[in-house]
Amino acid sequence: MDLHDYLRIFRRNWVLVVALTLAGILGGGAASVLVKPTYTAQTQLFVAIQSSGSVTELQQGNNFSQARVQSYVKTVSTPVVLQPAIDSLGLEVSAEQLASRVTASTDLNTVLINISVEDSSPAQAAATAQAIANSLISAVDGLEKPKTGGTSPVNLSIITPATAPTSPSAPNTRLNLILGLVVGLAAGIGMAILRSTMDNRIRGEADVRRISNAPVLGGIAFDPDSVKKPLLTQTPQQSPRAESFRQLRTNLQFANVTGRARSVLLTSSLPGEGKSTTATNLAIALAQAGQTVCLVDADLRRPMVSEYLGLDRSIGLTTALVGSADVNDLLQPWGDDSLYVLASGQIPPNPSELLGSAEMQRLIERLEDTFDTVVIDAPPLLPVTDAAVLSQHVGGVVVIVGSQRIKQQDLEKSLGSLDLVGAKLLGIVLNRLPIKGPDAYAYSYYNSEQSTQAPRSRRQMDSAQVVIPHNNDADAGQFQGRDQHVFPRQRLEQ
Repeated sequence: MDLHDYLRIFRRNWVLVVALTLAGILGGGAASVLVKPTYTAQTQLFVAIQSSGSVTELQQGNNFSQARVQSYVKTVSTPVVLQPAIDSLGLEVSAEQLASRVTASTDLNTVLINISVEDSSPAQAAATAQAIANSLISAVDGLEKPKTGGTSPVNLSIITPATAPTSPSAPNTRLNLILGLVVGLAAGIGMAILRSTMDNRIRGEADVRRISNAPVLGGIAFDPDSVKKPLLTQTPQQSPRAESFRQLRTNLQFANVTGRARSVLLTSSLPGEGKSTTATNLAIALAQAGQTVCLVDADLRRPMVSEYLGLDRSIGLTTALVGSADVNDLLQPWGDDSLYVLASGQIPPNPSELLGSAEMQRLIERLEDTFDTVVIDAPPLLPVTDAAVLSQHVGGVVVIVGSQRIKQQDLEKSLGSLDLVGAKLLGIVLNRLPIKGPDAYAYSYYNSEQSTQAPRSRRQMDSAQVVIPHNNDADAGQFQGRDQHVFPRQRLEQ
């Protein structure tokens, strides 16, 4: 992963990172509050050799004292020094217990001894440090005194008496907060990376790019009101959701620059990714741009188009496929634009066989010959084979991917099934994308969009009638056989 991937992970999981960082800071603050304060008192002693000889003797004495200082530092934590201090203060601790709170040290090439004592009471810490210093002086005097009698050649003097500290040495609130910040931030970043590594759901365009090189035709912004108002006509014209479908309309035209894919099948990997609403709104957007559009509800298992548009679905596609009625009598106009809807009809027991039949292929060819664009809503690819079978009869396929709805392996299987049957994949549409954030889809539009994006219709319509020819062979342009039924409009050029 490069820097952009890590930044995307952080933007996706910034709430988790911030929460754990704040938890670390709160933990450091709680530790500072809950831990009992500890005070440290210090005293310092000077080690000297009692000599009044020449300079050479003084130098030798100084070297001797420096060599002995290390031994005196070790002596501080022994019972020889600590027990007299305990007895003088009347402490109820053992020498071993007191030694854990006493620290003795010396600076390099000096004859100074530093003694520090920790205690919950500042006065007690100072008294203990002073008592230990006095005890060390007595202990060294006794240890260094010659056995033959006389005075000790080494003299220890207190040069810095112990005083009661005014502030506790522990806990260090600032240090604890900094440590909490560092630990919490590290934990947040680690959890974000782990979560992103284990979560293989598709969230945005970057996840799709890792799976397929198919073009991303657009992204549909998520709108909480789309559950109650799913149609494009129910959305404000300048809303991100409305702009999403206009951008998809334009990108689909560029993906079909040759103009050969006059029928477009929309499907998804799993149910609930928004393929039916996308197909319906795409058909509306194309009709608003001046095209004559036929929307076919080919989801013969869970048809939804007629429900969204408020149309009767009792007769429709299945009615035409079984020959009970001609498609001219089944198409239902919708809205103020040139949009016609072919509902699903009665749900059959054999949807795959109907959609893969020669009658279905001839029906699509008739619709392609009359309409500028035929938009087909098909079932999902993974649960059933309907969409894969039907994809062989259409000019192109668009796969709808619901953000955070499917996993990467599901999309791989769907694209593999289309490739297996030789379907022409026009691209992928991301649905339910957030308006803001790392997975948002950017849009660029202008005030003159309706004039610049409106495509030129292949067949300009007037107010007369349009005729769908009956085809008994693969030639969509031949009128053969049966009587011809009509719409309320007619083509000007054949």
